[in-house]
Amino acid sequence: MTDASSHARHVRIQQSFDSAEAYEATAVLQRVAARRLFEEIQRRLAGRVPTRILEIGCGTGFLTELLHRAWPQAELVATDLAPRMLERARARVGNTVRFYEMDAARPDVSGPFDLICGNLVFQWLDAPQTVLRTLTGLLAPGGVVGVSTLLAGTFEEWQRACAAEGLAAATPEYPAEQALQAWQPDLCSGRWVAERCLQSFEDGLAFVRHLKDTGASVPREGRRPFSPAQLRRVLRRFEKAGAVVTWNLAYGCFQKPQRAGVFVTGTDTGVGKTLTSACLVQAWKALYWKPLQSGLADEAGDTATVQALSGCAVEDCFAPAGAYQAPLSPLAAAQAEGAEIDPAGLILPLDQAERPLVVEGAGGLMVPATETLMMIDLAERWGLPVVLVARSGLGTLNHTLLSLEALRARGLAVAGVVFSGPLNPENSRTIQEKGRVRILAALPQQEKITAQSVVELSRLLPSWRDVCTPVQDQ
Repeated sequence: MTDASSHARHVRIQQSFDSAEAYEATAVLQRVAARRLFEEIQRRLAGRVPTRILEIGCGTGFLTELLHRAWPQAELVATDLAPRMLERARARVGNTVRFYEMDAARPDVSGPFDLICGNLVFQWLDAPQTVLRTLTGLLAPGGVVGVSTLLAGTFEEWQRACAAEGLAAATPEYPAEQALQAWQPDLCSGRWVAERCLQSFEDGLAFVRHLKDTGASVPREGRRPFSPAQLRRVLRRFEKAGAVVTWNLAYGCFQKPQRAGVFVTGTDTGVGKTLTSACLVQAWKALYWKPLQSGLADEAGDTATVQALSGCAVEDCFAPAGAYQAPLSPLAAAQAEGAEIDPAGLILPLDQAERPLVVEGAGGLMVPATETLMMIDLAERWGLPVVLVARSGLGTLNHTLLSLEALRARGLAVAGVVFSGPLNPENSRTIQEKGRVRILAALPQQEKITAQSVVELSRLLPSWRDVCTPVQDQ
């Protein structure tokens, strides 16, 4: 779409919503979506109270009202492209909320915000992924962005009725669910949840009026309105099928990490997590934390090893929350000593939050950390992007792809994969393609690991700034 046509469509959308006088009484699904999105936001905030909130595309204030009622002390900035929508929202919520005319695609407000949200806005944007990334840049550390969108398949019954008459529906073109995979802020944890709703209408004209009354009557690019005769034929088809339409909705809530850093895990025990961690500490001049350490009866421990290999200062390494003698999982090692790991004590260090922190897990993702938590649960709790360390040779495809699948099922951001062992370009290429993941480095096998070899290996890793930069921007 050219700049001129994009601007023209932008104006039509603004005018359509401004003239939607019956929006308040007609927008049933918009209310449902606002409530559902609000519930998703509450879940992601997990009891935290936002002090600054930005809402984009507030409409007549369905979501605004929920936000203001839940957090009345928060500074809430509610924005919309359509001035008359803002007037209606102000009438609903009152003047304690700041209302501001703004295009969601070009935010001109100053952050940081603890929460940024928008209900059923993203399907109208030309470059939703770019907008989502821009909004994430306005978040405070640990902040949440929560949005909803309509998906392809919405109004499919109307589209079928049009197609049966040899016509192309002019209803808006909504994104496919597969496209949402790209609509995720880089290095933020979270995921999209889709749902399907049905809405029935008294007749076909009621549906057409509904589109006009809710501002959704702007046709897709290149479509012309039907003639009266064509519209009558489509209406008959639609009514014969039941005058019911499907709404396909998706809700995405994503949290910015509380601090700079990564969580290093592996596809197996002994896969090379500690060597990778030492290389990352060396490459990024990072801090280091091994939350749970076991096996101290046989070795000095990973913290001492990383200090020796990376050359970092003792004060750059946070003390483990639990340290145990037996070479077992943290849970089993603690139980062998009659100790208990308190989940409440496993708190992510926030000192020097702008400096990268390398957090090294124990074993793989499904290793028990406490009676109730696995390593993947701790990764989810801390919200840092994950660096997955994998063997380079035979068997790595299954283990690595399953680990990536488990991480994504939890909504965890994956910074990338590091291979350990003999170079294997074919496995690397397969995992990059099938796992839709960035390969950060392949660390070749070393006869002897020394501080000097770590310096050399660390040069194979991207810089911290490079890790934080979206691949498409590089």
